[in-house]
Amino acid sequence: MPDDRSPAAQEVERIFREHYGRAVAVLTRLLGDIGAAEEAVQDAFVAAVARWPADGVPPSPTGWIVTTARNRAIDRLRRESSRADKYAESVLLHGGDEPEEVGPVDDDRLRMIFTCCHPALGIAAQVALTLRLLGGLTTEEIASAFLVPEATMAQRLVRAKAKIRDARIPYRVPSDAELPDRLRPVLAVVYLIFTEGHSATSGNLLVREDLCAEAIRLGRLLAELMPDEPEVVGLLALLLLTESRRAARVDADGDLVLLADQDRSLWDRELITEGQTLVRVCLRRNQPGPYQLQAAINAVHSDAPTAADTDWRQVVALYDHLLALAPSPVVSLNRAVAVAELAGPEAGLQLVDALDLPRHHVFHAARADLLRRLGRNSEATAAYDAALALVGNEPERAFLTRRRGSLVGC
Repeated sequence: MPDDRSPAAQEVERIFREHYGRAVAVLTRLLGDIGAAEEAVQDAFVAAVARWPADGVPPSPTGWIVTTARNRAIDRLRRESSRADKYAESVLLHGGDEPEEVGPVDDDRLRMIFTCCHPALGIAAQVALTLRLLGGLTTEEIASAFLVPEATMAQRLVRAKAKIRDARIPYRVPSDAELPDRLRPVLAVVYLIFTEGHSATSGNLLVREDLCAEAIRLGRLLAELMPDEPEVVGLLALLLLTESRRAARVDADGDLVLLADQDRSLWDRELITEGQTLVRVCLRRNQPGPYQLQAAINAVHSDAPTAADTDWRQVVALYDHLLALAPSPVVSLNRAVAVAELAGPEAGLQLVDALDLPRHHVFHAARADLLRRLGRNSEATAAYDAALALVGNEPERAFLTRRRGSLVGC
């Protein structure tokens, strides 16, 4: 679908999606207030929408956004002119002279993630808020990740921001002792940023490379910060092994290619080697966790020279272990798909039909594929229709439409 917006408008959207989180993090460091920083950055993007089409895109668009947001924050503080805001205004005006905070986290975005993942908030709220502020994800995309309605997620985000404001949760570098308590939601945030990048909730592209790259960057920073945490290493291994297949996931026309049909010569062997090395490090530690087990599953796939050579028995065993550690309907769905490869589509379909994932398009797509393989075409058609009603990504929609259209006697 052609994009008939002006180049400046397209650039504003690109900068917003790729750098909104960084700008909020920088302004939060200066202001000490997440809400005020978010407002200032949003004001700056509104200004960009108004000015860039006429003035042209500046040489450093991200720098322009940060500078404009900083100026908007100064203007707001001057208008409010309360005594409590005088110090903040001084910091904004002379921010380059303020002493740097000393602590274990010196990357603005990673520090912001640890800040949002404060134990005063529930873990789901921590993850959702951080994805919204830093992950570049919309409320719709976050709701999709949590398999809840968009309105429900919007309410959660409002409550989380209010809790930060009312509890006066500070923006500061967590101490070394605090880091482990915040690790679980931080890992979830990085994982979900990558997940949205790997299979975008909506849009004309299957993959959002900016989100994948940012998640891997944050994963590497976490591994440097906490190298003795097995799940940190496991998450990085999972991201690298999954990313290694990106070039083979779409064909020359941008159409989706399933794992079984991918040209494995296009897989990135350097990323595979690095990921497999990290998986072996995890195995030696013998402290399995959900991310390590998912990385191990991906390592099994990366070991197979062809789809037919995949050790599905080992994949199912790893899913069994994963279900014991972190049971969820999505893990059960993935296990069912693996069981279908090992024991046939009928065995897989029995497991899928026992699940309750009505809002998850992948559930309906997987069920449709199993029904198609069993020759139950009318049921498969209905399942494809259910998946198409939920999918928002155009390459996935096109793939499902083709599969539906290939059924005979419908």
